[in-house]
Amino acid sequence: MGNADSPNPGLADVVTIDGPSGAGKGTVAGLLAARLGWHLLDSGALYRVVGVVAERRGVDLADADALADMARGLDIAFTESVTDDAVSVAVVVDGTDETSAIRAAEAEDPASRVAAVTDVRTVLGDVQRSFRRPPGLVADGRDMGTVVFPDARLKIFLTASVGVRAERRMRQLAADRRRLKDQHAGDSLRAPRGDSAAALTAVRARTEARDQRDRTRDVSPLVPATDAVTIDSTALSIDSVMTEVMALVRKRGLDR
Repeated sequence: MGNADSPNPGLADVVTIDGPSGAGKGTVAGLLAARLGWHLLDSGALYRVVGVVAERRGVDLADADALADMARGLDIAFTESVTDDAVSVAVVVDGTDETSAIRAAEAEDPASRVAAVTDVRTVLGDVQRSFRRPPGLVADGRDMGTVVFPDARLKIFLTASVGVRAERRMRQLAADRRRLKDQHAGDSLRAPRGDSAAALTAVRARTEARDQRDRTRDVSPLVPATDAVTIDSTALSIDSVMTEVMALVRKRGLDR
């Protein structure tokens, strides 16, 4: 159960990692969960699920009531696995593995739109809190430290320049295409190919648009928690980021 030094000693400890798209939250969260032996919550996957399923079912992304009702009825399960010393999750929705579908480029815009709907955030907030169980939870998202787990023992706000984040997204999409091709699943990603200036400009524009929506929405805008530690990963390797993160973890006694 929770550490005696926790503000809620009866609950499992939580580390939150918030920040904009492409800052490295998912990678850091997966590595940290593996090192601590804790559970992992990829909160963004839940919004991607709602967005993807809503579009499939023809649910209007502007209809808050319909989206919330649909979200309540979804059976969403995460299956955790440890690979290359990191925890990753497969996302199963109503018995079907939707991991590839929600990671596709097409899922980004609907996820961002449904994330701005108050009732959807309320429904998914309850789902996210259900992931808090011993021995602890690493939660990756945009409002984990400000809204969902305000009592987290450690809150990190991970950021990077928009240019670097766009480049990282380009590499991720290219890797996803290769993986899907290797699995003979076809290429379902409408992502710019190659590393041309035009392709990078398109990805950067999408990144900036997502930032604007996340930071200006009325409900749970993307902002650092007042007690969060900000780490700028623009010029840092993943190993350097993890060195900083683990120093913070040890300082708070969360590695025991």
